[in-house]
Amino acid sequence: MRTILYIIQKEFIQISRNRSMLPIIFVLPIVQLIILVNAATLEMKRVNMCIVDSDLSSTSRQMTDKFKGSPFFKVKESTFSMEEAEQSLQKDKIDVILRIPQHFERDLVRNNGGKVQVIINAINGTAGGIENAYITNILMEYNKQVTAEWVGVSTKGPLPVPSVAVTTSYWFNPQLNYKTFMVPAVLLLLVTIIGMFLSSLNLVREKELGTIEQINVTPIHKYEFIAGKLIPFWIIALFELGFGLTIGKLLYNIPMLGSLWLLFGVAAIYLLVVLGIGLLISTSANTQQQAMFVSFFFMIVFVMMSGIFTPVESMPVWAQRLNLINPIAYFMRVIRMILLKGSGFTDILKEVISLAVYAWIILTLAVWRYRKVA
Repeated sequence: MRTILYIIQKEFIQISRNRSMLPIIFVLPIVQLIILVNAATLEMKRVNMCIVDSDLSSTSRQMTDKFKGSPFFKVKESTFSMEEAEQSLQKDKIDVILRIPQHFERDLVRNNGGKVQVIINAINGTAGGIENAYITNILMEYNKQVTAEWVGVSTKGPLPVPSVAVTTSYWFNPQLNYKTFMVPAVLLLLVTIIGMFLSSLNLVREKELGTIEQINVTPIHKYEFIAGKLIPFWIIALFELGFGLTIGKLLYNIPMLGSLWLLFGVAAIYLLVVLGIGLLISTSANTQQQAMFVSFFFMIVFVMMSGIFTPVESMPVWAQRLNLINPIAYFMRVIRMILLKGSGFTDILKEVISLAVYAWIILTLAVWRYRKVA
């Protein structure tokens, strides 16, 4: 134990002298939480729109005013030619075309119904679906307003037609604030980078400097060397998690409904997994560049399949089964359940057991793979 403490002390001194590692530890959390949380969002605002109003009636102007007054759309162009509008759409100058045909108001009065055409740039399917939902809501609100005006009642009062009243309640995120959803994800990425990237690079750096041979000929046991190498990054990652939670609370006021002690306990187990993966990568890599590329490959795959941006339930069945070996997916569910839902230990017992088994397997494999040749 005394030997391990000396190695840990040596590692902290070495980390403090590494100029390339210090910015990652202290600057990266602030940059990620300030920039990435605000940039990585599915909220669509100021979507460029072109309106082709061929009716030029008071009713069509009321409809266009609805879109001009919406914070989600920016009426960038207005024209009478569909060809011009389609050319702007093809050149990515606009994202949505709203076409109001001739005799729209007349059809609305005579036939109690009118048609409008909406054309959406759906190269990004997610963005296209969200834009379509926004447009549908605005048109439904406009339809309600027109109906109320024609029957001579206020839009705030009940309509004199049978209707079903729907009251919506959003649990765990009442304001539908996307930052509340993204902050836990960014914290997870932060902890993973510290645990996987830096630990693997630090071990490989010993190979590049040639100091690994000097350590191997000493009477230090293999488990002492590995523990002394990994524990400092385990401590730093937990510190970064606490630092990130503090920034998230101060800047974004994220809810912390569950036990922080439970969150740090599960994070400690999760870090054993990513540290084991970093150690396993470092045993096969000979340079820091190799270790960085391999770590980056696995992290990209794990992150994209973890449910950070898209729900795991919407993935194909084979992808959901492949997530059984994705440690980020387990901790992603845990950190959101604890912070946003206030889940207890029994609610996340399955994920905790899975991470514990994962940690035991990956650390055993990594220690077995590491060769201490005297």
